[in-house]
Amino acid sequence: MRDRPAPQPPNHRVGVDTSDRDDTLVAAARDGDGRAMEQLLLSHRPRIVVICRRVLRDDADADDAAQETLVAIVRGIASFDGRSSFTTWSHRVATNVCLDELRRRGRRPVGQPGEFDQVEGGLTDPADDALVSDERRRLAAALDALPDEFRLPVVLRDVADLDYAAIAEELGVPPGTIRSRISRGRARLAALLAQDPPSGDPDGNRSAATDVGRIEPP
Repeated sequence: MRDRPAPQPPNHRVGVDTSDRDDTLVAAARDGDGRAMEQLLLSHRPRIVVICRRVLRDDADADDAAQETLVAIVRGIASFDGRSSFTTWSHRVATNVCLDELRRRGRRPVGQPGEFDQVEGGLTDPADDALVSDERRRLAAALDALPDEFRLPVVLRDVADLDYAAIAEELGVPPGTIRSRISRGRARLAALLAQDPPSGDPDGNRSAATDVGRIEPP
């Protein structure tokens, strides 16, 4: 019996609905199709790495967390019930892994942030693709400068794409507080970026704040 061809990996771009293709891959993976599982991991890994690096702010810890997330996805794919999209579910798995690492880390000093967007294979988010390296540096530095109480909700909303209720559940904070912290975090992020305008643009006419995953009005 000839092997059936593995479904093609979805094109994960903002604004492109890949849920049907993900559903096909998930169904095949749950039936034991190893190639389908590999396609899922390959297509979602870049964003998972970015989430881990922006939450943990340490490249080595983040890479370990991303790998742990992929292992957790493989082990948990049979229990994925499809009530949310696979993208949302995988982001929540990554978030849980990262928050567990932060709890284990406790007061351990955080390493210096690296080039958060230098992910193997590159990002497929067109907003990230459009960023020049200087803007990536500014954006990463501005995110790193935010206190955790603001940085984590902003990252989970605008990078991990979790809804307010999910973020509140993950962080153990009321949804109203999450909305307030995201609003204040975005405002602080914009202010930090305004203090450091892009090279060659002393007026800072183009703000990289709009390029963090999906920074949007609160």
